Amino acid sequence: MPEFYEFFAGAGMARLGLGEDWTCTFANDIDEKKAASYRRRFGDGQLRVADVSRLREDDLPGQAALAWASFPCQDLSLAGNGEGLTGKRSGAFWPFWNLMRGLHDAGRAPGMIVLENVCGAISSNNGEDFAAIAKAIVRIGYRFGAMVMDAVHFLPQSRPRLFIVAVASGVRLPEGITRADPNAFWHPRNLVGAKFRLTERLQDHWIWWSLPAPAERRTVFADLIEDKPAGVIWRTPDETQALLRSMSLLNREKVLAAQKEGVLRIGALYKRMRNGVCRAEARFDDVAGCLRAPRGGSSRQTIILVHGQTVRTRLLSPREAARLMGLPEDYRLPKRYNEAYHLIGDGLAVPVVSYLERNLLTPLAQAIVEHPQAKTA
Repeated sequence: MPEFYEFFAGAGMARLGLGEDWTCTFANDIDEKKAASYRRRFGDGQLRVADVSRLREDDLPGQAALAWASFPCQDLSLAGNGEGLTGKRSGAFWPFWNLMRGLHDAGRAPGMIVLENVCGAISSNNGEDFAAIAKAIVRIGYRFGAMVMDAVHFLPQSRPRLFIVAVASGVRLPEGITRADPNAFWHPRNLVGAKFRLTERLQDHWIWWSLPAPAERRTVFADLIEDKPAGVIWRTPDETQALLRSMSLLNREKVLAAQKEGVLRIGALYKRMRNGVCRAEARFDDVAGCLRAPRGGSSRQTIILVHGQTVRTRLLSPREAARLMGLPEDYRLPKRYNEAYHLIGDGLAVPVVSYLERNLLTPLAQAIVEHPQAKTA
């Protein structure tokens, strides 16, 4: 079984996605509340709760095939403060990378590294953050490529995320996992543009990873909704009417159209600030909006149920949110609503990780095992 390290581990969603054919030998997160959920699922054997900047190379056992890092996104998000990799939160990338550089210097560099973050990482600071990550990767002897993978292809949630996959330069890449040019399904225009804005030296180390298109998703948002939700209550009619009044004309028309259908329609709703005004925005396309950690009431997703003239609303339940991330039904969630929602909203869509593992990471791990002499330069 290939071994891996899981940094910024949260609920352990990368570990769940990699599956039982991979062995976690070290996990790290700074958040004690998230760590409690991680321990309930996986035990305490591999988890170290600490600021990543306090970790040293000796804390990491052996030489793993993979280091996974879903580092904080707040400063890279398009809705964030724009500080990028110099920000207090997203800047945690650098102490993590110092560990990777230390392992390289000690001859124990992982065969591959996966970095996951919001798509804002492609363009933050006019692309300088993306270029800085690329430069750091190449400097310690890796080739790399990036993809945008949207959870919507696997789950009824719109959640595009950037995945950067780096592999040691000495590893012989298996046939079929690279291509000569970008594939629009995984390589959107902004990512292609970011690649070609890199220096020629960095572009020389770029790989266009090749993944097949996933099978058509068969579930819709309504399939994941609980009949008797736990931890949430339905809003009063007056509260629901207040939400409807806060909608723009376009969004109100969406509700009216759902009412005219005369059948049960379940949609998703977010409250957002538009031109200084709080607006409720609804969607009835059988897909939920992107889950986010609740750092304020506006970021918690609402269910809107329409059946003829009846309109009801309530918050998404923790279990429904967990289902939207592909967490198993037996995953134990925190009892407090905000803690559960924070744990889930900060996480990874498990089926996306599984797809990446099956189609790219496992073939690369096999190549690393077959060529143990391959090292980063």
